[in-house]
Amino acid sequence: MKSDASVQDREPRITLDAVAVSFPVYQGGSRSLKKRVLFRGSAGRIGRDANQRIIVEALRDVSLSLRTGDRLALIGSNGAGKTTLLRVIAGIYEPVHGAVVTRGRISPMFDINLGIDPELSGFDNIRTRALLLGIAPRAIERHIPEIAEFTELGDYLEMPVRTYSSGMMLRLGFAVATCFEPEILLMDEWLLAGDAHFMAKAQLRIQGFVERASVLVLASHNLDLCSRWCTKALWLEQGQVRVLGPVEEVLAEYSQVSSAE
Repeated sequence: MKSDASVQDREPRITLDAVAVSFPVYQGGSRSLKKRVLFRGSAGRIGRDANQRIIVEALRDVSLSLRTGDRLALIGSNGAGKTTLLRVIAGIYEPVHGAVVTRGRISPMFDINLGIDPELSGFDNIRTRALLLGIAPRAIERHIPEIAEFTELGDYLEMPVRTYSSGMMLRLGFAVATCFEPEILLMDEWLLAGDAHFMAKAQLRIQGFVERASVLVLASHNLDLCSRWCTKALWLEQGQVRVLGPVEEVLAEYSQVSSAE
């Protein structure tokens, strides 16, 4: 019999320890540019690095720990660092300080067309996108008929994606991104896809996808959505953690402060 500790060691998780992310502002020497950035309200703080270059400190000293069953809402004004934090968890951005540890397959839903090659057919793009998600080739082949049926693209799946409309590309990317069992699911706003007919299918699919995820991190301005789907909330302000706690408590404080401003 396996011990509880060994099972927990394999469970999906996210740990951030004092994470900081900054971006240099090139061509940023003019006072007018610096003034525009400084007065963006909740945007990351302006600073200088060791070489005296202007930098935007997008995240500062962010720490959190998520385990199986956790659903975290990221809230805050535009520029507060929500999308940056998602991209750090996904491994797209490298922190300049601190550590990020993740265990489990990450399903980022903020760029569902990542890896789509316009010169390849729809079927070939399904295989390529699934490989990027870490899916084994045999598992991909088992899912292809179901993905094809969901897209409703028919014979177009044999054609190069460059012949697709934007709506057809969205169907393809959405079907692949939501086909496989999620472990760590990262979402930048709730995903809406396609025309009215397809959107109805997409909403049912994304709800099931979210419910099956072991860990969810959702960045959103829709507080009702955060309350419905999340158990915890992280309020970011100028790239720093202002409040982290139970979702209803954090949302209540955020709403009170926002309405007073």
